[in-house]
Amino acid sequence: MRYNLTTDLTETGGGLVASEHIEHKLALLPGMPGCYLMKDINGTIIYVGKAKNLKNRVRSYFKSSHEGKTAQLVSHIVDFETIITSTDKEAFLLEITLIQKHQPYYNIKLKRGTGYPYIKVTNERDPRIIIASDVKKDGGYYFGPYPNVYAAEETLHFLQKVYPLRRCSGYQGRPCLYYHMGQCLGACFKEVPESAYEEQIKRIKSFLNGNTARVIKHLQTQMSEAADKMEFERAADLRDQLHYIDVTVEKQKIISNDQTPRDIFNFYMDKGWLSIQVFFVRQARLMKREKRLFPVVSTAAEEMQTFIMQFYNRKNAVLPREILVPAEIDADSRETIEEVLNVPVNIPQRGVRRDLMEMASKNARLVLEEKFRLLELDEHKTTGAMQEIADVLGLPPIRRIEAFDHSHEQGADLVSAMVVFEEGLPNKKLYRKYKLRTVDHADETASTMEVIRRRYTRLLKEHADLPDLILMDGGAIQMNAAKDVLENELGLAIPVAGMVKNDHHKTADLMFGEQDDHLNLDPKSQGFYLLQRIQDEVHRFAITFHRQLHNKNSLSSRLDQIQGVGPKTRAKLLKKYGSLKKIAAAPTSELHELGLADTVAQTVHVAVAAMVAGEAQQSLSYLDRQQQ
Repeated sequence: MRYNLTTDLTETGGGLVASEHIEHKLALLPGMPGCYLMKDINGTIIYVGKAKNLKNRVRSYFKSSHEGKTAQLVSHIVDFETIITSTDKEAFLLEITLIQKHQPYYNIKLKRGTGYPYIKVTNERDPRIIIASDVKKDGGYYFGPYPNVYAAEETLHFLQKVYPLRRCSGYQGRPCLYYHMGQCLGACFKEVPESAYEEQIKRIKSFLNGNTARVIKHLQTQMSEAADKMEFERAADLRDQLHYIDVTVEKQKIISNDQTPRDIFNFYMDKGWLSIQVFFVRQARLMKREKRLFPVVSTAAEEMQTFIMQFYNRKNAVLPREILVPAEIDADSRETIEEVLNVPVNIPQRGVRRDLMEMASKNARLVLEEKFRLLELDEHKTTGAMQEIADVLGLPPIRRIEAFDHSHEQGADLVSAMVVFEEGLPNKKLYRKYKLRTVDHADETASTMEVIRRRYTRLLKEHADLPDLILMDGGAIQMNAAKDVLENELGLAIPVAGMVKNDHHKTADLMFGEQDDHLNLDPKSQGFYLLQRIQDEVHRFAITFHRQLHNKNSLSSRLDQIQGVGPKTRAKLLKKYGSLKKIAAAPTSELHELGLADTVAQTVHVAVAAMVAGEAQQSLSYLDRQQQ
């Protein structure tokens, strides 16, 4: 069920408050297993989760304190839906399906495909052995994935020489070049028995599964015989084939005594971030590794369960014969994964497999700690950037910057937006949006004066902290309008600078001082980079808010709400008048002359007049609040 929430968007930060609506829905939640879908103001699904008890789990989002990614998610939730299931396992499976369908912003995002190649034996009357990047359900045999394209190609070349199948395009009435080279069984000019292909495929499978000792011994014997017969070219070719095996299949260190293909998953979590390592063991060797790093909403164990299911639902994922997971993955989750994937899921207890699990954990921790170190370095850079801006402006150290920008559509739906940067980083909780009330056309000076007046009158009344610097996106006009209000109306001495853009609408410089001087910031400095980020962010925030408002309040959509107004009538009104005020001022007879029936003309006149009156009342209410 969808709900329409009536919430005042004026001067709101990161999320909308819908407590009454949420409270009503929380009271109706069942204590049963199922999935929940969190939605934002646009009705977009931003998170999908599963629960053994929907009532307890969903309530926890709104009745408990949160940090990091979870806090950010909750700030954007204005509605949710639930889907009840019979069992926990059904909820687990449904969660995977819903995540794949809706691709929610706050859920784990996996890349499509590993980027690693496979060796494939095709399912044809005359099969071939080729390199494949995607795994398809086409009856072919897939081996891999291989650490890199080179390894796969070298292995393929070796197999084409030792265990040839078909390399040509098919029957052509004469032997192909590859047949003469011993790399094709001759489908190009004759019918090759299926048994011949089957025997070769059997050998290829054995070889790719790690049984290379017999092949190596056979090649060494052949090489010795060729040398004894003084067939040195043949001996050299056999020597090269042995080299292919050495640099590809035998290249990885043997880590186990069996040939079971298995994947090993482990993780490390800290400060709301989850680091995952996946080890791929093939041919008794550690062939490759994948890593993932992302902020999480749920617990580490739950995120891991979801990750594993998504991991094997990708386009080109080949299932191993065993999946190893850490002890944090409970028995129910392991059983569910086994049922869905039809692959045993185990927790290693001892030996090499346990060692690999610990190694994966250590790697996961190393990756995450590196991430934190980089974040610390970035923080030092942003702090230094704030000081660079302060120095070029001749100001004492600055901690907080507030930046403003305006947006409109040909003078309609005028809005302003403000972003806040503290210690060089955006603080989205303090962002504010403004619907301009006293300005009804594109006027930078008037728009700036209104929004500056509203913002800092409120901060003064609330005795709130003031910024160390104000940045205006419109250069000298907005900068001087802001200073006029601050100094002459509010008695504030907050420094104001203008952000200057070049002909390509990119950040170019800062403007400051009584003479609107350009400061010539070094474009390679950290200060310039921070200024660029601030200007891009405030512009993005203003444009986003304007689009939301414009879509909601567009004249076209409002005319559609009037009974009797269809597409043709709407087009006539838009072309003739272009605004609600002009339509309201037009006499009914004039509307009738456009082709509107008397009843429709009367309905339009009354409805539009009511809309205009409503807007006027909103403006009066706002002015009354300002005077209080």
